[in-house]
Amino acid sequence: MLNRPEKQPRVRHAAVAGLFYPAEAAILRQTIERLLQDVSKDIPCHDALIAPHAGYIYSGITAAHAYVGLLKGEQNIKRVILLGPAHRVYTRGLALSTATYFETPLGGIEIDRDAIELIKDLPQVIVSDQAHAQEHSLEVHLPFLQCVLKTFKLVPLVVGEASADEVMEVIETYWGDADSLIIVSTDLSHYHDYETARRLDKETSRLIETLQYEAIGPEQACGCRPLNGLLHLAREKDLTVHTLDLRNSGDTAGTKDRVVGYGAYGICAH
Repeated sequence: MLNRPEKQPRVRHAAVAGLFYPAEAAILRQTIERLLQDVSKDIPCHDALIAPHAGYIYSGITAAHAYVGLLKGEQNIKRVILLGPAHRVYTRGLALSTATYFETPLGGIEIDRDAIELIKDLPQVIVSDQAHAQEHSLEVHLPFLQCVLKTFKLVPLVVGEASADEVMEVIETYWGDADSLIIVSTDLSHYHDYETARRLDKETSRLIETLQYEAIGPEQACGCRPLNGLLHLAREKDLTVHTLDLRNSGDTAGTKDRVVGYGAYGICAH
């Protein structure tokens, strides 16, 4: 009997390489390494992270504050559960992809099909390649992860209309697994002047640190739905949120008349 050929891998190709981050692999790696070098190495590892998803010239330094702790190698991360908001396609629930690999200029990342089996039958979990095809809120994190983790598999979820309870149920499936890292992708306020944004984002950071997820909506954070699900879990499990960095595009590469806010946060049990 002839052996059947293996199924061809289904690849979700990079959609925003050359737009949100460099498309050339060597330059991309150098960019990320430089950002990580500019951040204090005293930031510890955390069990979950919250990080922004804008272009690296705007939010890369804030994202580096979230990821630098992973360089310590204190955790043996084998999978990353990455949740980000839907910007391009209306989505009801949390959307998985049929892809077997997500690709960036740094190479392919294998999708953890076994881990997906644990959540695929939940009623709020759907499959939508359309939701993933052009979505940047997940993609911009992948090169950082490829630089700070040796090898890992990915569970990518684009979060649309979903309650904090629905998101928490998905995250809780993986919580407590020492091999798994939860990451929520969100920016903060959008298109206020610099001083207004600083005031609004400082208050949002207070809400995040005190786990008051009910008070955080789209005006405070574009990724409020995945964020609120994670904060709901943090409250249920009496976890602690640490602010690692808080700034906006007026502090980096943008003007100060219309800025976007960025925050990096770590969540742990102490």
